[in-house]
Formats: sequence, C-alpha cells, structure tokens
Amino acid sequence: MSEKSLSVKQAIRERRSIKLFNGEPVNKEEVLAIFEEAKWAPNHGNRQPWRVVLAVDEGLQKLADVIREFVVPNWKELSEEEVSKKMAKFTTPGAVAFIIMPQDLRQKERLEDYAAASSFIQNAQLLAWDEGIGTCWKTPGWLEKPEFLKALGVEAGERPISMLQFGHFDAIPNDKPKKSVEEFVTFF
Repeated sequence: MSEKSLSVKQAIRERRSIKLFNGEPVNKEEVLAIFEEAKWAPNHGNRQPWRVVLAVDEGLQKLADVIREFVVPNWKELSEEEVSKKMAKFTTPGAVAFIIMPQDLRQKERLEDYAAASSFIQNAQLLAWDEGIGTCWKTPGWLEKPEFLKALGVEAGERPISMLQFGHFDAIPNDKPKKSVEEFVTFF
C-alpha cells in the first residue's frame, strides 16, 4: 500500500484505462495483494462469483503464444517485426488476469453474479491505480472461442468476462468528457 492512499473520490475520478504499457513487469505479490482487497466487492449471498487465471512472469510468454494464435492467425507467414507490432498490446502489460464467473442458469443469479464480478474488477482497477499500476479491462471476441477457453482452463458452466491487463506506464491519458447528471437522471 502506498504511504498516502488516494481518497475514494480521487481514485474514481483520476483512474484511467491504460492502453500503452511500458513493458515493465508487475510483481505477482502486488497483483495478489490487489485481489486480496478487491474481493470485498459487494456480492449477493456472499457467493463471490469469480475466479482468476493470472499470467505473470513466464506465464506471460505462454499466454502471448496462445493469444497470438487468435489475434494473428497468419503469424507464421509474417516477419518477426510484423508479428511483434500486432501483438504489442498483449505483450507490454506486466501481468494479465482473466476474470471467470459461473454461468448460473437462473437469470436473476446470473445478473447478480455478473454485477458482483464487475464490482470486483472495478475494485481491482481502483486499487491498482492507487499503487501506481495501470489497468485496462478488455473483452476481445476471441475470449469465448472454445480453443481459447480450453487453453485457459475454463470449465463447463463458466465463462470469462474480462481480460484485465496490469502494467506500468509512462503517460496518463487525458480524461474524456462524461454526460452531465441531468442527461441520465429522471425523477419518479
């Protein structure tokens, strides 16, 4: 934990999705500490409907090899430089987590579980930001391809809802305008 943590309001307002990581590794213990705190996300019935597959250190290269098959299917025909360029957004994060949740057949529980897992992800993003680690929540189309699910170890009755990248960065993106409260609030 940093010496002086951000206020909740600061963390919410200042956090940015980082898409340009600088390639520095993220310590496995730092990510585990973030998840240790993020697990306090609200969740109905204390189901804690998430599990995480975490790639750090040598696991990152193994993951990059698997992702390459889905992102650059013709990679064997390309130069090393071309493949490297196409894979940059997957090889520069210092850690990657896949958040996996159960696929409850009951709609109410499934929606509650998705909301809880999303809260867990948001907690992780805010906690990482407080530690000076950037994140980006991605949901690429290949995340649900049967071959990728098998490589990730996703079991029957589960589905990944996020590829959460963690990493160090050199620049903070500018904030983007948000709707005014008058645009999304109506009164009963």
